[in-house]
Amino acid sequence: MRRTVMLVLVMALIAPVSATRAAEPLQAIEAPAPPAGSIENVEFVANLPEPTEATAINFMSYGGRDVMFVTGRFGLMTYDLTDPENPQLLDHLGNDVLMLDGDVSGTYWQNEDMDLDSKRKLVFLARDPRAYDGTTANPASVSGVYIVNARNPEDLELTTFHELPAGHTSTCVNDCQYLWTGGPARRADMPADWGGRPIWVTDIRDPNHPATFPDPVDTGRNDGRTDYSHDVQVDEMGVAWVSGAGGVRGYFTKGRHWDPVGKRQRVARAWDPIPYGGGGLEEARVPSKFMHNSERPLSAPPTGDFERGELLYATEESFQAGCGDDGVFAIASLEGSYDGEAWRSTPEDPFRLKTIGTWSVADKEGSSASADCSAHYFDIKGDLVAYSWYSQGTRFLDVSDPSDPIQVGYFRPDDGRTWASYFHRGYVYVADHNRGVDVIRLAPEGEAAAELHQEVLAPPLSAGVTDQLRKEFVPDEAFGWACRISV
Repeated sequence: MRRTVMLVLVMALIAPVSATRAAEPLQAIEAPAPPAGSIENVEFVANLPEPTEATAINFMSYGGRDVMFVTGRFGLMTYDLTDPENPQLLDHLGNDVLMLDGDVSGTYWQNEDMDLDSKRKLVFLARDPRAYDGTTANPASVSGVYIVNARNPEDLELTTFHELPAGHTSTCVNDCQYLWTGGPARRADMPADWGGRPIWVTDIRDPNHPATFPDPVDTGRNDGRTDYSHDVQVDEMGVAWVSGAGGVRGYFTKGRHWDPVGKRQRVARAWDPIPYGGGGLEEARVPSKFMHNSERPLSAPPTGDFERGELLYATEESFQAGCGDDGVFAIASLEGSYDGEAWRSTPEDPFRLKTIGTWSVADKEGSSASADCSAHYFDIKGDLVAYSWYSQGTRFLDVSDPSDPIQVGYFRPDDGRTWASYFHRGYVYVADHNRGVDVIRLAPEGEAAAELHQEVLAPPLSAGVTDQLRKEFVPDEAFGWACRISV
């Protein structure tokens, strides 16, 4: 019976979107037992296999109903979360809709940090130039952003595709009136001294007619060199934090503020932001200098000797021969970075934030010989972090002592490759590139461990996983194993 259900689901994915919409919502396949692997202080709830090669998840409320949006190589899917332990598939906007004139083969890619406009019920899907078998260097490979109308989550509609010079991630700023779109590596026709693509700003006040400003922002980010602006996270104060090669820098995008670079008071605009703070991290603690994404929590009370909003949490994405120098979760202090220091940093006179604490799977009980153990996306809830570490799964970290992050629970399926984990109403939804979406929650034992700041250690992954990882993925042409590409 299980094989029959799986066949129906596969056929639904490859069928036209209209066929999916006409059918009854598919039932989630229940998983009565946890997957093979290493699980501690975590309860396994369900697995949704339909969104294979899932990269990102977000949520939107429709009155009393929550809907989950999942994106990946398959396009975009919506799920009803009325019963969070049995999500129901509502609609699928697939590659047959997202392919543009000129696209011949391949799939959609990548949008690994999906953003939404909950007020206008819009979804933004960044299109990487590597979508549909394109490449980063080829000027003919199309990048940009799709804008999807999600007023009816059971009937998704593509509003428009807007071509841009960038297209790896796209983030709302100023209450979703504008988009900041960045990455990936430079195109062959871009300035030769660029290490990657900066941020382009798009006015989406009229989503049917987006307009992009000609000059990019977040230039000169890597000790004066324009480089890869990978992703943007906006904090509760409205500061837009741009992570990428050379560290993390924050900007005011509206309001009147002191400009520490221009040395004057002026009004910040989305297309003309004002530097706020941030900078590179110490290479001795974070050797790659490539910061993948970040968060600055403001709602939590001051921790230890730190002021509210002083701490910056950031991911280093880096893939080396082993885990010893792989991606690190870093916590840094923003103290001393509010006078434009990062915008004046040079190789001869570099500015670096002080690193308070780090955590990685390297040298920890539970790490494996796999080289696929970089840090990736994380989500913060109070002093608890749900964190994805590719083949090392979802780790729950207690950061109540920022100098000593500890692990209080973990969920590591042997067949998984975890890209992102998200807290939502007592559950954690995991975007897994192999498994689809896993629904889990921290068990009472994990909550107790966090309260007591007691570390939980993990056993190693099963044998054979490492070889399989290397067979299935190849390195990115510009950034090695950062942002891998399926073969």
